Amino acid sequence: MNISVVIPLFNEEESIKELSTWIVEVMKKNKFSYEIILIDDGSDDTSWKEIERLNSKNSNIKGVKFRRNYGKSAALNIGFLKAKGDVVITMDADLQDSPDEIPKLYEKVYKKGFDLVSGWKKERYDPISKTVPTKLFNWAARKASGIYLHDFNCGLKAYNKNVIKNIEVYGEMHRYIPMIAKWSGFSNITEQVVKHQKRKYGSTKFGIERFLNGFLDLLTISFISRFGKKPMHFFGVLGTLMFSLGFILFSFIVGSKLFFMINDLPAKNIADMSAFYIALTSMIIGVQLFLAGFIAEMISRNSHDSNSYQIEKEI
Repeated sequence: MNISVVIPLFNEEESIKELSTWIVEVMKKNKFSYEIILIDDGSDDTSWKEIERLNSKNSNIKGVKFRRNYGKSAALNIGFLKAKGDVVITMDADLQDSPDEIPKLYEKVYKKGFDLVSGWKKERYDPISKTVPTKLFNWAARKASGIYLHDFNCGLKAYNKNVIKNIEVYGEMHRYIPMIAKWSGFSNITEQVVKHQKRKYGSTKFGIERFLNGFLDLLTISFISRFGKKPMHFFGVLGTLMFSLGFILFSFIVGSKLFFMINDLPAKNIADMSAFYIALTSMIIGVQLFLAGFIAEMISRNSHDSNSYQIEKEI
C-alpha cells in the first residue's frame, strides 16, 4: 500500500465527508493505493455515525473510536499502530490542511528518501493572538531540538513507515514528533511549504492554554531525550556541585573558627552565622539531588526497555 492517511478528529461531523471525498479524489487522480484512518477522539456529536456511513461506501476508509477524549497524541499513536502504508500522512480534520499537498509530501518521503517531512504554513489565516505565540513556540523548539523547522505543530506531515513504527507518541507530545523521531535515530528531516486554508466549519478546539502546555512539554521532551537513559548524569552532577560548594563554604567557616580559637581571638559563634546555614542547606540539597539521580538510575536500569536499541540494518 502506498499511503495511509491518519486523521485525528473531535466533533468534526460537518467536515469529515468533504475531507474524505477530497482525499479519495487525490488518491484516484494519482493512482495511489491508500487507506484513510479516522480516529474519533471521543466526539459527542455524530462524527462516528458519519465515519460508519463513509466506511459502508468505501472500505478504504476506516475508523477507530475512543470511549472518551484522550487527546491528539493518543489518537495519532493508535493511528500509527494501525497504518499499513509505505508512507503515512497525518492531517487535521478541520479542512485547514489541503489534501492536494499529499502527492508532494509522498514524493519527498518515498522517492527522495526523507524520514519525515513537516508542513510549513507560510501564509496563515489565524488571528494574531495565535500566530505570535506560535512563532515564539517554534523558535524555542528550534533552539531546544536543533531541528530547523518553521512550524513544528503543523498537523500536515509525512513519515516513512519505519519512523511511525519505531516511535511512541504520548501525553501532549504530538507537537514534538520531529524531536522524538530525531531522538530515535531518524534525523533526515525536512519541511515543505503547504497551503493553509481558512476554517470552514465550527471553531478551533484549542485554547491559549495549549501554548503554556506546549512549553512545559518542550522542557519534558528535552530532558527525556538527553537524560532519559542516564538520569544520574543530570542529578548527580547538580548534586555533586551543590554539595561541593556547601562543603567548601562549611570548611572555610570551620577553618576560620579554628584559626581564631588557636590565636585566642574573639570569634563569632558558628550557629550565629548565616553562611553556616547556607552551607548546610547546600550540602543537604546536594545529597538529595544525588539520591534522586541514584533512584532514577535504578528505575531506568530496571525498565523493560533499558536495553532496547533500534537496529537499522543487519547482515
